[in-house]
Amino acid sequence: MANLDRLHDGRMLNANDPDVLRDTLAERQRSEDRNVFRAAWVWLIRFAFWVLYNPLAWAYDGVSQAVSLGHWRDWQRMALPELRGAQVLELAFGTGNVLLDLHKARYRPVGLDLSSAMTRITRRKLRGHGIAIPLVRGRAQRLPFAPSSFDSVLCTFPTEFIVAPDTLSEIARVLRPAGRAVIVVMTRLLENSLWCRVLEWLYQITGQRGPVPDLEPQLAALGLDYQAMWKAVDGSAVLLAVIERQVDG
Repeated sequence: MANLDRLHDGRMLNANDPDVLRDTLAERQRSEDRNVFRAAWVWLIRFAFWVLYNPLAWAYDGVSQAVSLGHWRDWQRMALPELRGAQVLELAFGTGNVLLDLHKARYRPVGLDLSSAMTRITRRKLRGHGIAIPLVRGRAQRLPFAPSSFDSVLCTFPTEFIVAPDTLSEIARVLRPAGRAVIVVMTRLLENSLWCRVLEWLYQITGQRGPVPDLEPQLAALGLDYQAMWKAVDGSAVLLAVIERQVDG
């Protein structure tokens, strides 16, 4: 057994010493308690987002504008210049604002979202603008589209579904050669005001400021190139992930 002895209060104690055993068990219990708390917190955050995307979907636009100091729509639009081609699939279209942006910019968008509440809101919004855009309910992990259907795939502020292996595989499948997937990953509020610091703290504790996973090996195996870029937006910065399908041969 490794580490049979350890230094404790200036004394070397054998691991069978009652004090050492008590301390070890106490530390193990504290570690288990922290893990339980962490798991409960993650579940609570996921549930809160589910509520916002479903029963409280009507409040989504207002909430997103409030927590971004009014930058939310500007952050979303930063992805549009990175798109390629005309046929664009938006994953998790939410309340449909980006679909309207795409239509206005003369793209031919298609939207996919799992939330029936978001889909209803978007259908009403599109009807109000007199615009017909195909909307599909479904999961990004199982896209109901033929291979090589889109020039670009777009997703803004997705949850963890976007890094699921099935999602990345499906994006690779529906992209045309040299097509692009553009993801608005996260943002930073750069001003030093109290409200900005509070919002950054909220983003941090809700898991929206964590490290970006290293997807390059997985994307390369799917025939996809990857680059990340930060763009400045009026006292803030937006992180974009640009994923490009390699041309065969």
